[in-house]
Amino acid sequence: MTFEPPIHWNDYEDIAMKLYERFGDDFSESKIYRIRFTDLHKWVLEIPKFSGTAEQSTEGHLEMIQSSWVYEWRDNQK
Repeated sequence: MTFEPPIHWNDYEDIAMKLYERFGDDFSESKIYRIRFTDLHKWVLEIPKFSGTAEQSTEGHLEMIQSSWVYEWRDNQK
């Protein structure tokens, strides 16, 4: 078993990979950009090993997570 360090709000790529692992192709690029930040916030907090708190989140974090998730989705469409 490999050690996974805790994930924080600014670990955008790690969060994006976890969201893609969870949802796969349920969300296309356009759907990812239409996800409400309240839902995205909740899903990030549900990630195993996520060590950030709800209060540490910013709109900027959520925007970066959203765009990183789109890039992760795109990478997996090849």
